Order: sequence, then C-alpha cells, then structure tokens
Amino acid sequence: MYEVVLIRHGESEYNRQNLFTGWSDPDLTEKGVQEANAAGKLLKEAGYSFDLAFASVLKRSIKTLNYVLEEMDLLWIPVQKSWKLNERHYGALQGLSKSETAVKYGEEQLHIWRRSLSVRPPLLEPDDPRYARNDIRYKEVRPGDIPRGESLEDTVARVGDFWGKRIVPLIRKKERVLISAHGNTLRALIKFMEDLDEPTLLELNVPTGVPLVYKLDDDVKPISRFYLGVPEEVQEKAREVANPSKVTE
Repeated sequence: MYEVVLIRHGESEYNRQNLFTGWSDPDLTEKGVQEANAAGKLLKEAGYSFDLAFASVLKRSIKTLNYVLEEMDLLWIPVQKSWKLNERHYGALQGLSKSETAVKYGEEQLHIWRRSLSVRPPLLEPDDPRYARNDIRYKEVRPGDIPRGESLEDTVARVGDFWGKRIVPLIRKKERVLISAHGNTLRALIKFMEDLDEPTLLELNVPTGVPLVYKLDDDVKPISRFYLGVPEEVQEKAREVANPSKVTE
C-alpha cells in the first residue's frame, strides 16, 4: 500500500478580497500563514514525514509548502515546482470581484464558470498584460501550451498528466510525497484519481490548509482518503469554500 498527502494553500490576499485568482500571484494573508503552520504541526504530531514535495510556481503554494516543511523540520528535502500544478486559469475573470461578477452576469452564470466541468471562462486576449506568455517563470513552456483560460476539464488533463508521469513513478518507489497546490488543482487531481462523475465533482470542496491523506493500492489507485484535524472544523472550512458569497479559489 502507498500513501500521498495533498494540501491546499492557505488563504491568499485575493481570497480575502473575494477575487478570481487563477494564475495571478498574490501572497498569503496572515491567516493563510497560520493555516500553513497549523497544517505542518498536524502532520508532525500525526507522525508523518516526507522524502520530497511538489508545489506549483505560484507563491501561495510555495510559501504554504515552506511553512509546512519548516514546522516539520523538513526544509532540507527536495522540492519540485511545476506550472502544471498551478490553479485553474480563470482567463479574463482573473483579478475581478466574484460578487461584482455575480451582479453583472448573474449567480447562475457565476456558478457555471466556477463549478462546471467543461465550460471555460472568457479567455484573455493575446495582448492582455495578464497573459503569462511573457512571464519569465514560463519561459521553458511552449507558447501554445500556456492557456488564456481553462475549464476544469482542461485542468484535469494537465494535472492528471503530471500525476501519471512525474508523481506516480516516485510513489511506486516508496517515496513519501507531499503536494502543495490549489483548490481546483486538487479537485482536478481527485477527479482524475477517483474518476468522479460530474455531479459528485461539483459538490467536492477542498478546505484551505488541511492535510488530505490518500491511501493507495498496489496500482496507485485510491483505497481511502481522510483529512487530518477535528472533523467539525474541517467541515466548517469546506462549507466556507462552498459558499459562493465567499469563495476561495
């Protein structure tokens, strides 16, 4: 049997302001730092340790991972960063207020953009300064692979590819792996691993800063998953994520 631990980054400045985040790169809030530290303490107290870790190339993912590893006295382990673990790209919605977007386009359209599997948000124009093509952290990525907006289905494809090619071989070698990523990235990964149907996926909410442990069989398929922490507190954090008036992607 294998094991892998996933963690969603702590609260970011855009989360606090209730803005669409996507590939934007806001920092953690003080609450987000506290969530990351608490996650590290939970993992250490539960006896977990890791051989290597993964993060996206966005600072809220990287800093969350660093705080967790510092609490565990594991800052020395190798860390691999990849854009394929970035949050779902919200296209032209990035940086916009969710509440104002709901007023402009309606709650139903907002829900479709946030939660549907196949619908993409309005795409960024090629000359939009928010387009990541000219961002140095993506200089090794083929321009055609850098999205101008993604559906959750698009995110499932890139995260699933990374999981299968980069992470699964390490797990098969009995490496103990920690992944620090984002709400939709982790929803996409869970959908890929568990082959969730769309209605189940739409109801899936991953709370911030709570370690999610997966037990995997010999084929690296999920046997079970559970969150560390007090169940009532975890459920409350998940409800906060589900609340469209205060969502935290």
